[in-house]
Amino acid sequence: MKYNSACGKKVSALAFGTMRLPLLEDGSIDQEQVQKMTDYAIANGINYFDTAYPYHNGLSELSIGKALAKYPRESYFLADKFPGHQHMKKYDCEGIFNEQLEKCGTDYFDFYLYHNVCENSFDTYTNEAYGIKEYFIEQKKQGKIRHLGLSTHAKAENLEKMLDYFGDCIEFVQIQLNYMDWDLQEAKKKVQILGERGLPIIVMEPVRGGKLADLGEERNAVLKAMRPDETIASWAFRWLQEIPEVAIVLSGMSNFDQMKDNVATFSGGTPLSKEEQAKLIEIADSMKVGAPCTACRYCCEGCPMELDIPMLIASYNDMKFQTGFTVPMQMDALPQDKRPESCIGCGACAAVCPQQIDIPAVMKEFSEMLENGPHWAELCRQREEAAEKLRKGKA
Repeated sequence: MKYNSACGKKVSALAFGTMRLPLLEDGSIDQEQVQKMTDYAIANGINYFDTAYPYHNGLSELSIGKALAKYPRESYFLADKFPGHQHMKKYDCEGIFNEQLEKCGTDYFDFYLYHNVCENSFDTYTNEAYGIKEYFIEQKKQGKIRHLGLSTHAKAENLEKMLDYFGDCIEFVQIQLNYMDWDLQEAKKKVQILGERGLPIIVMEPVRGGKLADLGEERNAVLKAMRPDETIASWAFRWLQEIPEVAIVLSGMSNFDQMKDNVATFSGGTPLSKEEQAKLIEIADSMKVGAPCTACRYCCEGCPMELDIPMLIASYNDMKFQTGFTVPMQMDALPQDKRPESCIGCGACAAVCPQQIDIPAVMKEFSEMLENGPHWAELCRQREEAAEKLRKGKA
């Protein structure tokens, strides 16, 4: 197993993320397989395990806590997160934190994160009435948290503002990073920002929810011809291994075969050559769909609604590539009159677009995608209801 340094600790380069645990036919967590995967992980050098309050409707913490119970507490690192991004009537830091400790069967967390600090949740995290920042700094002083960090899907332009707010208490940052999002979600800029601040990076979504584990028959064949004995997913992991700022790569492994393959990738093999890295970026570019915007911003000057059209098109392209909650979450954070549905279809933007993009049509389609797709606030509401049922069931 490859190891790196994070917060002065020797951490495995591969970590077991527990957001996508194996499930039984009835939808419950397959605890027997979770135990088998955990045993294999520890036997092969993985020492970092990551969970969070809303994962599997609050059951992920219980599952990984049970799986790790047979091992000495000092033999592994456990990470958990405070759900300040969720929509709650009350942000009970003490109640939630104590519940997490109990569910995980531990007296402390090695790594603890302010979860999903982003445009949509920043007001919650900065609300003095909730005292979220201060409470967890105090838990660190008391030894219940060893290292404090944050996870974020925020745009690069807002990341520094968020880091400035939390200040020196932040020791590491978790971001979405993979060869597709290097440009698509400005991951390159985020890596640069964090590198300049000397903050180690923990990677989430290294294969973009499985999207980069199967690139389609034609693209798979290209990579298989270059590395016939390796899986397509291994290319994404090896690409991340070449980024010096990356300390840990979280993989939400859903079955034992994925665990074995990922352990093999992080335990040996040949790094990607420059030619192979370039091929991955070429493939990523070929997979991008949507409007060919170059962000020249000619369209912005004459927009009567003063929309940030290049930003909206970039988000549209991201959502066209793969549906998820990041883009709806970002749109929720915008003022109502700056969202794509505010486009009045006047065509002033399209008339000056060097790429000849039908921008009003893009804005109309984007609005419909958001209206008919998953909505972040609704997801959070559903998760909180499930978590509340769980809490009542334990009471």
